[in-house]
Amino acid sequence: MQEQDPFTSDIRTLILRSRAEAVRAVDHTRVKMYWHIGRRIFEEEQSGKDRADYGSYLIRRLSEALQPEFGRGFSVRQLERCRQFYRTFPITSALRTQFSWTHYKQFLSLENNNKREFYMLEAGKNNWTARQLERQIGSQLYERLLLSSDAQKLLTLARGETTPEHATDIIKDPMVLEFLGLHPQELYMEKDLEQAIIHHLQDFLLELGNGFSFVSRQKRLHIGGDDFFVDLVLYHRLLRCFVLFEIKTHKLTHQDLGQLQMYVNYFDRFEIQDSENPTIGVLLCSDKNDAMVKISLPENNRSIIASKYQLYLPSEQQLLQELKKVNGP
Repeated sequence: MQEQDPFTSDIRTLILRSRAEAVRAVDHTRVKMYWHIGRRIFEEEQSGKDRADYGSYLIRRLSEALQPEFGRGFSVRQLERCRQFYRTFPITSALRTQFSWTHYKQFLSLENNNKREFYMLEAGKNNWTARQLERQIGSQLYERLLLSSDAQKLLTLARGETTPEHATDIIKDPMVLEFLGLHPQELYMEKDLEQAIIHHLQDFLLELGNGFSFVSRQKRLHIGGDDFFVDLVLYHRLLRCFVLFEIKTHKLTHQDLGQLQMYVNYFDRFEIQDSENPTIGVLLCSDKNDAMVKISLPENNRSIIASKYQLYLPSEQQLLQELKKVNGP
């Protein structure tokens, strides 16, 4: 693209911003239309509540009347969704212009109220697109975070009522890295995994969650005449600390923990400012022995976390089984 002068660049920015605002306005108008349709269906349905099957009949009849003129966008399924939309969000002023109808359809697919509120708060706070929201729901983000927390704490963090206090509040276990395009059966080295993460850095930061920013890769530490290299260095704005990532494609060993502890100690002694909090170290590994990790680290450990990564989306059943292990039946 030809380099533009500041004046032309300003005009171009105005045009693009106006287009984006117009799209959002159209999306929000459509959202409100579906809400009002849902309200009218619900009100009409209530007037015939003495007939158990009246709601299904009403929607079926309405769909048959609307589709010839307005198309398949007014199918029975869509009209049922409009009714559900109104019943789930009964106050029209609470509808957010930030969310499109595609966002709301995904929110409606969540039956658990806490889960729905969590995803709405996170989607709004992080400005997720509809596709990003779909990925986060598909990766079972809410359930994965429940493995190291509880529903009420997740909601208070999402609402901004409290701030993260510990590494376990922000680091998921497991992490889902399906966007890297690698397959569990493939042979790949640690440098390949690191390169894939850098190539998909935006997706990786999305998986990590709110507050992370990239600092460097292969950060060189010169210690007593020897050179060591930290795979990834990130910074967490809310915790106000460095977060060091070491990537291991093998099952975690106590030597790996010792190596990362050295890197964390180095940053705490030579890199951080007085106003910053102690460094967090994350070992991203293909497998781990939780008992070994617990024994290898001090009882009061607050700086080192071992997180298992997987290259495929987890099933809900898998995560429910993990939750039962943590919380009991």
